[in-house]
Amino acid sequence: MPVNLPTNLLRSFVAIVDTGSMLNASEQVFVTQSALSLQIKRLEELVQQSLFLREGRRLHLTAAGEVLLDYARRVLSLHDEAVAAVSAGRFAGPARIGMVQDFADSLLSGLLSRFAELHPDAQIYARVAGTAELQALLDRRELDILLGFAAPNDGSAVTVAPMSWYGTAELVERDTIPLAVLEEPCRFREAAIRALEDMGLQWRIAVETPNLATLRAAVAAGLGITARTHLFQDDMTVLEHERLPSLPRVAAILRTSDKLDRAAHRLAELARETVTGLKIGMI
Repeated sequence: MPVNLPTNLLRSFVAIVDTGSMLNASEQVFVTQSALSLQIKRLEELVQQSLFLREGRRLHLTAAGEVLLDYARRVLSLHDEAVAAVSAGRFAGPARIGMVQDFADSLLSGLLSRFAELHPDAQIYARVAGTAELQALLDRRELDILLGFAAPNDGSAVTVAPMSWYGTAELVERDTIPLAVLEEPCRFREAAIRALEDMGLQWRIAVETPNLATLRAAVAAGLGITARTHLFQDDMTVLEHERLPSLPRVAAILRTSDKLDRAAHRLAELARETVTGLKIGMI
């Protein structure tokens, strides 16, 4: 009898090679590390060859693994092409999108629900994190789409927005201005600190949080001022004070992996439309 190599085993095998580790591969193929190890063991049993050599924490392909890798890529490519052709517009997913917290409220309730309505058979994986973390995931092919912030001249810019100050005017009158900021790395945090230092103003971190909702609450409570785009406003108004320096502009960016399947490509199109519709460049 001919040996049948399940595509899920081949996909896990390729994911380990592409991401460089069991941990990263497990996040990409959505199985636990222990399940992934069992999949590779099963694949090795089927081909009756060892596929990896372990050196400390690093995995290296054996000669048999090198041979199988090329065939596995071709098999998966043809498999996915066949599924797309037979599905005739149906999506298998998952389409993987990452976004910064500023976009989460608008996109999770708008973009993703719209995508789900248009393509009920699609699967969606959404990650909310900082731009730097999302970029690392995109580089490791663990995301298909990234929505974040970057410099205004970034080539991936969808639109450009002004940064503004938010908070209580009384805080600006103090000798040392209290700031409420997100944890590093954060483009808005860096811009606020640099602007104050360029003006020779004293500052201190009064509130530091990884969470945008907590940041909003801290600013609303008068614990510190902060710098964001108008997406931060909610029911807040821009803080204008003659003592405060001007702030730079920031780009809302959309980046994608170099290979998108039909589902991810459609989600990227909707993401661009949605971010453009937010009009973050207008205050």
